[in-house]
Amino acid sequence: MKLKLFAVFFITCPLTTFGQDIVYKDIAQQLLSIDESDQKYRNQIDETISRFGNNSKEAKELFKNMKTTDSLNLIQVEKILSKYGWLGADKIGSQANTTLFMVIQHADLPAQLKYLPVMRTAVKQGNAKAASLALLEDRAALKQGKKQIYGSQVSWNMETNVSFVAPLEDPDNVDKRRAAVGLPTLADYLLEIGLDWNVEQYKKELPELEKTFFKKK
Repeated sequence: MKLKLFAVFFITCPLTTFGQDIVYKDIAQQLLSIDESDQKYRNQIDETISRFGNNSKEAKELFKNMKTTDSLNLIQVEKILSKYGWLGADKIGSQANTTLFMVIQHADLPAQLKYLPVMRTAVKQGNAKAASLALLEDRAALKQGKKQIYGSQVSWNMETNVSFVAPLEDPDNVDKRRAAVGLPTLADYLLEIGLDWNVEQYKKELPELEKTFFKKK
């Protein structure tokens, strides 16, 4: 009995690409869910403090829940970053891509310092926004007792109920640095949150501002 051999040809199809698209879609959905939890308690801050006060049990419970949620979100995002790297908006969409940054921005200093180099590389590769990186650079700098570079971080004095730009390096040229990363002028940025920007007045107040601000750190 003779056996006939048949050559079987398989038509290759982009299963790998299709599979990746499914994975990216799942990651995007996960990140959008994380984004909702990230903002859940933050969206309640103004109303809670307005109604009950900053030192109220309601406010303390809110911040406690927010901190716990931030920690849980970080665990999920770290798993994503560890396995897939910093995914760009082209793969997971703009909002999900922004969520990667937001979770790191709301994490503690060790996590921020860990992922700063990762995000810098992501910006160079087009997978993260330079403007977002600027915000993370500012926040991490202030936590280390250094002045911020882009003026993105505004602080609030609970005793005087006054908001102010946290200590800023070289205020005269801040708008040049902001423009380089796609941020609006500091005056326009502050106007959106109801603050005026007077660079000459700020420079006069800066030495005392630094002492007060970093003394609490």
